[in-house]
Amino acid sequence: MILSLGLFFNSSFLKSFVHNILRVKVFFRDARSKELLKVFNIEGQIENRVDTQSVQDQPVEDEMKVKFVSSNKKEKPHGFLQRSRNAIMGAADAVRRVATRGAGAFVDDTKRTEAMVLTADGMIWSGCTNGLLVQWDGNGNRVSDILHHQCAVQCFCTYGSRMYVGYVSGYLQILDLDGNLTASWIAHSSPVLKLAVGVDHIYSLAAHGGIRGWTFTSPSPLDNIIRSEIAAKEAVYLRRDDVRILVGTWNVGQGRASHESLLSWLGSVSSDVGIVAVGLQEVEMGAGFLAMSAAKETVGLEGSAIGQWWQDTIGKALDEGTTFERMGSRQLAGLLISFWVRKNLRTHVGDVDAAAVPCGFGRAIGNKGGVGLRIRVYDRTICFVNCHLAAHLEAVNRRNADYDHIYRNMVFSRSTSTLNSASGMVPYLFLYCSLAFCTYLFWLLYSSGFPLVLSAAAGVSTAVNMMKTSNTTTTLNTEETKPDLAEADMVIFFGDFNYRLFGISYDEARDFVSQRCFDWLREKDQLRAEMKAGKVFQGMREAIIRFPPTYKFERHRPGLAGYDSGEKKRIPAWCDRIIYRDSRSTPVSECSLECPVVSSILLYDAVMDVTESDHKPVHCKFHVKIAHVDRSERRRVFGEILKNNENTIKSMLDEYRIIPETIVSTESIILQNQDTCTLRITNKSAQEKAIFKIICDGQSTVKDDGDASDYRLRGSFGFPRWLEVTPAAGVIKPDSYIEVSVHHEEFHTLEEFVDGIPQNWWCEDTRDKEVMLSLVVQGCCSNDTRKHQIRVRHCFSAKTVRIDSKSNGSRKHQGGSTNRSEPRQPSGSSDGSDDRRS
Repeated sequence: MILSLGLFFNSSFLKSFVHNILRVKVFFRDARSKELLKVFNIEGQIENRVDTQSVQDQPVEDEMKVKFVSSNKKEKPHGFLQRSRNAIMGAADAVRRVATRGAGAFVDDTKRTEAMVLTADGMIWSGCTNGLLVQWDGNGNRVSDILHHQCAVQCFCTYGSRMYVGYVSGYLQILDLDGNLTASWIAHSSPVLKLAVGVDHIYSLAAHGGIRGWTFTSPSPLDNIIRSEIAAKEAVYLRRDDVRILVGTWNVGQGRASHESLLSWLGSVSSDVGIVAVGLQEVEMGAGFLAMSAAKETVGLEGSAIGQWWQDTIGKALDEGTTFERMGSRQLAGLLISFWVRKNLRTHVGDVDAAAVPCGFGRAIGNKGGVGLRIRVYDRTICFVNCHLAAHLEAVNRRNADYDHIYRNMVFSRSTSTLNSASGMVPYLFLYCSLAFCTYLFWLLYSSGFPLVLSAAAGVSTAVNMMKTSNTTTTLNTEETKPDLAEADMVIFFGDFNYRLFGISYDEARDFVSQRCFDWLREKDQLRAEMKAGKVFQGMREAIIRFPPTYKFERHRPGLAGYDSGEKKRIPAWCDRIIYRDSRSTPVSECSLECPVVSSILLYDAVMDVTESDHKPVHCKFHVKIAHVDRSERRRVFGEILKNNENTIKSMLDEYRIIPETIVSTESIILQNQDTCTLRITNKSAQEKAIFKIICDGQSTVKDDGDASDYRLRGSFGFPRWLEVTPAAGVIKPDSYIEVSVHHEEFHTLEEFVDGIPQNWWCEDTRDKEVMLSLVVQGCCSNDTRKHQIRVRHCFSAKTVRIDSKSNGSRKHQGGSTNRSEPRQPSGSSDGSDDRRS
């Protein structure tokens, strides 16, 4: 243990690296308040500390304590290692505490309300940035939380008993009034901004300006009829196109490449391809760069000058600007992926999106991980993923776990919360730069045999993970969604997978390579064995390897003699690989709309004459057949199907337009002061639910002769202040009824009464009033409605009303031609009258 540590710190690079940290005092300030938290000196001891929070405010995670060397003069630090450990662990603890406190400012942002809607049953639904749907009752009480899709909710729309939800990912969902998922599909390739109800359709507006209509009846048996008719005429609108794709991967080992090397790798084999995807590993791996990269990732920034240099240099080798056009890239620390499209194919390629998944220490550092690009080619989705997995011969399980982590966590759909929160995270840049900096140093120490640092580092990396994954909150009724990579029509993984040869010595491997006996060597390949066992790259395939192992070489030594001959003598291995899957379930599947992407390998080789790195670059050329739909032709076919089945479709639509028969208990109600009457609505249908709402059409003042004047329309003002109707909307089950409370609300004060009789008779508020209510009834899937008119009059004159203790039991109906529902007095109304009279 001591020997390994000594060898480790004899490294001039790391020793100077640690010395640069420790020769100055380390200051940590709260990123929000700028208050000083801790100061550590070169000995790793706390020199000054200003508590900004009480002990009670410290997070629960602080139970993972970090022990410091005692400040007692008798217990002096013992040497450089001890001082280094104390300073690093103390600084990490301070950063972790500040990061944990500061993280709360952004966690709630993922639950920000983006849209709200009132449903037919009177409930209110709100949609959040993290995809959470929250149900509220009319009093503002939270009823339930539901999560069906982990992207930001953009808009709502209701129709009958259905609720339509549009997401930033382009998804559109149909839910019932209880929040159960009825249907879900990709409506647009960009965020759904708005939903609106039309005559026969729900219309959706996308961010790119596209508008699409969706029939009210979907999903329904009518869909099956139209779908079967369209499938029968598939040959009319089916189109097949061929695309050649070149994929290249190279671990550049922090080096640079010449133009000639790039021509040998890519330029010489790209003359007949339409798409070029390139993945690089170890573009830059310095400690400071990894720290800054992790900090920039937290605020939504990525890329570096060296990464840009590589893209520009590769572009020159591909004749960028004249033949090819660069369309997208993504960099995560030392990982870089970029792709180019031939100009004559440009109009058929779009919807480029990027993603990154770190797999380094604590799943937070990008020295290992994956970067991906998702593109649309002829309306089919193809994903390219560049990976750098865990190193070392014995780390097979870690490599398998890295792949699984990348596959499950690579999310291409970026919600608006990520972009909006980026500006708010800028003040924390220094904090997270320090956090990533310390985490990377911990990784260096731990990988060299310093296990005591592990507990502190785990606490630090947890803060980063909390910040980056806080938008994946799960609640009840959550449906497990498929990974984005599982939804793609074709996925290509490439990169430095780091799988080695096992059960073979260095000399044996060199002999087999020199004799080009690759068949026997493939039997010793770790990746081949793990794929056969179903432990990694499940459902994917690789072309037969007919080139020498691509690792490890001495730089600038050409030929097979360049394999590592140093002290370690690393066994040659096929670390650099390209693995893929398409839409085929069997190797003989034909290209069709059911199997839209079928690929074959034209070339799979390594470029052995390139010597700028300890890895050799690898390229693979795919011939891809893509089946897609001619949309204009399919629309024509769709119109013909609708015309030929007009009578059938009309009869089915008529069934959905049925309005349940309903009966109301009365059409006229008379209220006196603080009366409450019950209006009963009965649904006579035995099968259909009835959706109702009550609106106020107008209000008038009753004349002296008892007739009402002309009604004044209230528009969006709703009910007048003196009238309460609850519930004003809802759903009535078949063969059931609902009782609606119609209540008069008094607004007079005590000074306005003399002997229980209201004063100011010339004021309009004290005259008899009448409103016309409309009870609107419709079916669950119908846009047609039926109305019932209900007249409600408030009698408020000296001849008809006296407010005293006997009025509740002696009120008589005035006028034999008007019906009154049974009044239900609220409890305590008599006592209230006595109090006012007193």
